[in-house]
Amino acid sequence: MNPHPVIPRNFAEWRRCIEVDCGIALTLGFVAMRIEALTRNGSEEAGRFASLYGNDHLQRVIGWFHAARPNPATDSPGTV
Repeated sequence: MNPHPVIPRNFAEWRRCIEVDCGIALTLGFVAMRIEALTRNGSEEAGRFASLYGNDHLQRVIGWFHAARPNPATDSPGTV
């Protein structure tokens, strides 16, 4: 059984869920793609997410993606 919550409650839990549990690297391209998909006006994906988890959680997740953005000026490719 996974000892971590199914729905992350904070940035650290969310980041662990993405990077460790799901094995997804938070690259600049991936983060930018997710921010765009979740903030685009009329986005079906954002609407679906909000209907499942609520708008407050959607806004938290968008904030976490912004916080996770790699800084291309200081990070090497593939790092976060």
